[in-house]
Amino acid sequence: MLVHNLNDVRQLLDNAARAADRPPPRLLAVAKSQPAAAVAELAAAGQRAFGENYVQEAAARRTELATMGPAAAGLEWHLIGHLQSNKARDAAALFDWVQTVDRAKLVSALARHRRGDQLPLNVLIQVNIDDEASKHGCAPDAIAGLAREVAAAPALRLRGLMAIPAPSPEPGRRREAFHRMRACFDELQHARPHIDTLSMGMSDDFPLAIAEGATMVRIGTALFGARPGKWIDRARPVL
Repeated sequence: MLVHNLNDVRQLLDNAARAADRPPPRLLAVAKSQPAAAVAELAAAGQRAFGENYVQEAAARRTELATMGPAAAGLEWHLIGHLQSNKARDAAALFDWVQTVDRAKLVSALARHRRGDQLPLNVLIQVNIDDEASKHGCAPDAIAGLAREVAAAPALRLRGLMAIPAPSPEPGRRREAFHRMRACFDELQHARPHIDTLSMGMSDDFPLAIAEGATMVRIGTALFGARPGKWIDRARPVL
């Protein structure tokens, strides 16, 4: 079933990209709360990039995956959940990407703990595009300053921006937030032409995100199904 879901999602992404006359985005499979066997099944079908919300959960899953053969080796791991500074040491060692950098203190902590024998840690700046009190992320006017902090750290590599717009039953409101994120991305890319990643869009709203220029979408529910016991409000984006 998971392989069927993966093929369906890939087709939906391609269809949305063609409809918007944009390149297909990268698919990040959100592995939150999923068994390692499910990740291994998708990996065997060719999915290589996986997102995690929690550092400890990711560490345990990777330990289990290491026993599951070559198909589950060499995967690309993204942290997409909020990162506390006291977890930066583990995150810097464990992940290939951290998508939720939103403050200078975290930049310095990740740079300090990234080992010299590892490639630079790919970083996305998380933006609180709708100024939600309950959401993490920097304000749009703080992007340039954080970008300078990341760019000054040899152990880090600035790749772009990430956002989770406010939930809304009105597609127009979500699309407008994605549009503002694309404007932020374009402004940053004008100053730093090497950035290449705008991570936005989830299972309920990725066609809108793709239409506004997402280069990476984070998909969980459409791949794995709803987590057991989770009530889904179809009016809000879910992982």
